[in-house]
Parts: sequence; C-alpha cells; structure tokens
Amino acid sequence: MAEGPLFAGPALRRLRRREGLTQAGMAARLSISPSYLNLLERNQRPLSARVVMQIVDRFDFDPRGLREDAAIGGVDGLARRMSDDRFADLGMDRDDVAEFLASAPLAAAAFARLFDNAGDRHDLAEQPLQACRREIDRWRNHFADLDNTAEQLADELRLSRADIGAALEERLRERHQIAVRILPQDVLPNAVRRLDLHARQLQLSEMLDPAARNFQIAMQLAQLENREAITLLAAGANFEDETAHQLFEQHLTAYFAGALMMPYSRFLRACESTGYDLQILMRRFGVSVVQLANRLTTLQRVGQRGLPFFMARLDRAGQFASQIAGASGAAFLDADISCPLWIAHHAFETGDDWRAQSIHLPEVGAAPSDWVILARKDAGIVADGCTSFSIMLGLESRFAGDIAQARGLSLRAEDALRAGTGCGSCHIADCRQRSLPPRGAKLRVDTMEYGLAPYRFGDG
Repeated sequence: MAEGPLFAGPALRRLRRREGLTQAGMAARLSISPSYLNLLERNQRPLSARVVMQIVDRFDFDPRGLREDAAIGGVDGLARRMSDDRFADLGMDRDDVAEFLASAPLAAAAFARLFDNAGDRHDLAEQPLQACRREIDRWRNHFADLDNTAEQLADELRLSRADIGAALEERLRERHQIAVRILPQDVLPNAVRRLDLHARQLQLSEMLDPAARNFQIAMQLAQLENREAITLLAAGANFEDETAHQLFEQHLTAYFAGALMMPYSRFLRACESTGYDLQILMRRFGVSVVQLANRLTTLQRVGQRGLPFFMARLDRAGQFASQIAGASGAAFLDADISCPLWIAHHAFETGDDWRAQSIHLPEVGAAPSDWVILARKDAGIVADGCTSFSIMLGLESRFAGDIAQARGLSLRAEDALRAGTGCGSCHIADCRQRSLPPRGAKLRVDTMEYGLAPYRFGDG
C-alpha cells in the first residue's frame, strides 16, 4: 500500500511569504515555471520528489513540515473525529473530510485541537490514557526508528522460533552481565518483572507463560539498550501530564519488544506467505495473542506495507481495556463501550479458536463502514486462571479477501451484520440487544413489550 500523493499548497505558500518572494521569484529558485508553482499552491498538483528536494536544498526546510496533516493523523485521523455522533446530522463523507484537509489544513488542525481538548467526553481520570492514545494514533502506531533498530538487533541475535528465549537471555548475560531468574509467585506477588542490579538479576514471575516471559526480557533489553531513542520520542510528544508521558514511554518500550520478537521484514513475509494465518504466526514467532495483535497494527513501513489492522482488547463487560487504530481508520474504537453484537463477546467461550464476522456500521460518518472482525480469547500475561480478555482484530472488508481466518466468510455488504458502535451512539432501530437508548433520541414507550425492548425512538 503506497503513500498517497503529497499535496502541500498552504505550507508552500507560507514558506514563500516567509521568504518574501513572489511566485515568479520562488519558481525561479525551484527551477519550475510560475504557472506550475501556482497549481502547487492551490493543491491542484502534488509535489514531486524533485520539487521537494529543491525546497529542502534551496530553503533549508524540514520536509516533514510539508505534511501538515500528519499531526492530526491525516484523513483517517480527521475522519475519526468527524465521525462523532455530534456531527451525524451533517452527513459528511470521506471525500468531504479529504477536501477540508487539503484546502484548509490549518483550520483542520485547529478543529482537531479543539475536538481533542473539549473535555466533555472524558473525565479527568481518563485524560492521560486519551492523550497517550492520541499520540499513538498520530504516529499510526508505526515508529520506524525503533523498528529498524529492533530488526538490526534481531538479525544480530539471529532470533528464531527455536531459540528466541535462549538468544534473549544470552544477550542480557553477555552484554549487560544480568542473569534471568524465575521466582515463585509468593516472592514476587505484585509484579511480573523486577530488575535487581545489586544481584545482577532480571527476576520474572513463575506465573508468566513462555511467550510473556520472552516479551518481558525483550522489554528489559529495550530499556537497557534503547532508552535514549525511546526518551527522545516520548519527549517529542510534549505531554502536559506526566502520567501520559509515562504511558507513552511504556508503549514505546513494548513496541520495541514486539519488533524484536517479530522483526519487520521477516514478519511481513510470513504474513503474506501464510495469508496472515494468525495461528501459524503465533507458533512461528513464539508470541501470544495480544503480542501478535499489537504487531499487526504496526505494518506501515514505506515501500513495505502490510494490511491496515486495528486491534482492541475487551473485558467481559464489553469495555475497552486497550485499543489501537493503526492505519485502519476505525473510528468506532472511540466509543465508550463496544456493541454486544460484535463476535468479540462470544470469544470468551470459544477457547483457542479464532472466530470471524462481517459487520456493517451504518453510522460512522466519514469513516469506513464495512469491516471484518476476528476475535479470540486471551488469558492475559499472567496465567492466574481468572483473568481473561477478548482480543479483537479487524480491517476493512475490501482488504480481507485473502485472510486465512476469513476464508468462507461472505464479504458482500448486503450479507454483513448491521451492528453499532455502542448503544449510546447507535441509532439502529429495533435492536433486541439494546440496553440504552441513543443519546439525544426521542423515545416512545411500548407498554406491550416490557422486559424485551420497552422503548423505541424516532418518529415512526
């Protein structure tokens, strides 16, 4: 999946005005015609690679400044915000959002900032989590420098499914003089990992399964060998809240660990050669369900892109324990709670089997409407027998044709289940699974169906 064309007219126009140049003067500096520059400034032509290099060379300009939309997550990020139910009556589609972003990027950025800081949708306790998630969304959960460094280290260690744990332990021992020690639960009751520098030990809980144990070692290597890169990335986010900063650092550390266990190029080749067969990928790389799901949201290396997955982790009450949109444009992950019709709620009873579902979300505004969802139970990183979550992976139906777990599933929109994004924001009428009316809807009480669906909404 290639990068889209670069339209940067407003940024180019501001650069010209900053330099005090006319269109003719700037065109001469860039070795192009004034008429072509005029088309570029009006976003009627994309910038070519040659023109970008001329801009960088002639004006000592950071090319990242040309992609102003990156700060708000591009069209996907703006579409996610526009899909809020407060704008549902405007009927905006994805083309409207793209036109807004292309013609007035600063106005779009101002809208995104106001939306993100409105403060009326989340209480104070949730703000650090939301700030951290917005920063992950801004990067589309792809951190190229961490990926490259992790891949180089994996090549150096020659990680394979047979000796990944041994290779990680050997790295700790030889490079850092730290041994791995497994401790009983009563000795390490409230933690899964502890670094004891006095004893030169990385102490791990005996309750960790092999995949979680290896991941914790990889996390420790990330902190020992890539602390500076992680710190710089986190500092660049400019969080106002220290808790959000810490959460983002923790995410980056886990990102590196996942990239080390599933090196980018080798992992993407395995995905493509197996049809993204989730069971095979877990076995081949020795990873857990949630580790695999997180990694699948990161495959956005320029020139080497994977499919745009999202992932979410749900508890038994249907609440999101975590969610990552990646490059999917899955606006419905912003809902406060999930829809009970999603197959992810049935995954708690299906053991180790992945289940697939095709859904149509009729009210997501400018965001995509047709999705394939894959779900499976996950017991968490500690095998305590009582903690369980459902892992939900998904991508647009148009990308799902070759996915192993979706084979045999109809991808036609007319065959998809009409589902919502949580009862409070869902306006599907006559849903027997509804537990709450949609916000702002006019209700009609049905006295004949008390206990089933005692209210209706709308004018009918």
